[in-house]
Amino acid sequence: MSISHYIKEIGRGARGARPLSREQAQDLFGQVLDGRVTDLEVGAFCLAMRIKGETPEEMAGFLDATHERLTRFHTPDGQLPLIVIPSYNGARKLPVLTPLLALLLAREGLPVLLHGTQTEARRVTSASLLEAMGMAALASVREVKEGEVAHVSTQLLCPGLKRLLDVRQVVGLRNPAHSVVKLLLPADGDRQLLISSYTHPAYAESMAETFALTRTNALLSRGLEGESVADPRRTAQVDGFVQGRRIELQAQAPGTLDGVPGLPDGIDLPSTVDYTRRVLDGQLPAPDAISRQVEHVLRLVQLLDTKPQDLDAHATTTPLARAA
Repeated sequence: MSISHYIKEIGRGARGARPLSREQAQDLFGQVLDGRVTDLEVGAFCLAMRIKGETPEEMAGFLDATHERLTRFHTPDGQLPLIVIPSYNGARKLPVLTPLLALLLAREGLPVLLHGTQTEARRVTSASLLEAMGMAALASVREVKEGEVAHVSTQLLCPGLKRLLDVRQVVGLRNPAHSVVKLLLPADGDRQLLISSYTHPAYAESMAETFALTRTNALLSRGLEGESVADPRRTAQVDGFVQGRRIELQAQAPGTLDGVPGLPDGIDLPSTVDYTRRVLDGQLPAPDAISRQVEHVLRLVQLLDTKPQDLDAHATTTPLARAA
C-alpha cells in the first residue's frame, strides 16, 4: 500500500491543497498507524498536514482510524460515564494541575481515565505526578471504578499513535496525532465524557465541528498551557457538547488574577505534589476556575441521558465565540 496519492492532494501548499473526505482520511491515517508506509511518506504526511491544517471531516476520519485500533476500556451498564482527560503538555510556566482536576472529579464519585505520554523531555507530566502520589500507571486495560483515577500511556492505548507522536522529536513540528489525542474516546460505547482544550481560537471552532460530526460528549475550553485543566488565573469560555450538540456553560470574563492562593512559584514535582495534596486535604482552597470546571462536568453528566428531542432546551445554535 501507499499514501502517495493522498500526499499529492494534501501536499500542494496552503492554497493549492485539497481536503480529503472522511473515508479517505480514515484510510490514510490507518495505514500510517499500522506502519504500512515508509518513513519518508510519514514525514511528507506530517509536513503537508502541518502546512494545510486539518478539516473537521479529516479529523473525524483520523479519529475513526484510531478508534478502530485502540485498546478499549469497558464501561459497565449502569455506571456513571467515564471521564476522559488527555494530558500531553505538562508543566511549562505554571504547575501541572490536570491531576488535581482528575482527583476532584473522582471525589465526586466519577470514574476518571487520564491518558498521555512524555512529549517534552524536561517537563513535569501528569503521569509523573500521579505516580509520585502513589498511583501507578495501568499495565493493562481494566475497568475504571467509580471514584477512581486511573492513568494509562498512549503506548498501551495505541502503539501506532505513540510512534506518530514521536515523529515530532525528529522533524520538530506537531502533526495530526497531537490533535487526535485531544479527541480520543478510549472506552466502548457512548458512556464517556471527554474533557478537552484548545490553545488558539480557530481550534475551538474546528473541534466543535468535529464533535458535531462524531456526536461526541465533551467539555471544551481554553486550557492551561495546552492541558485540559482550567487556567486558575482566568475565567475562560466553556462549552459543553452532548451527542455533538453544543451547550454554552460559561462566558469568558476579562482580566487575569495576580496570584492564586497557595499555588507554588515553581513547577517542580515535589512542590506540585505538595500543593495537590494540600488542596485535597482542605488545607488550601481549590482554584475557583477549577472548581467551576468540576461543576460544569457534573452538569454535563446529568445531561448525557437526555433524549435527543429534549436537548433543544439546552443546545446552542449561535456561532462559537472566538475567545481572545
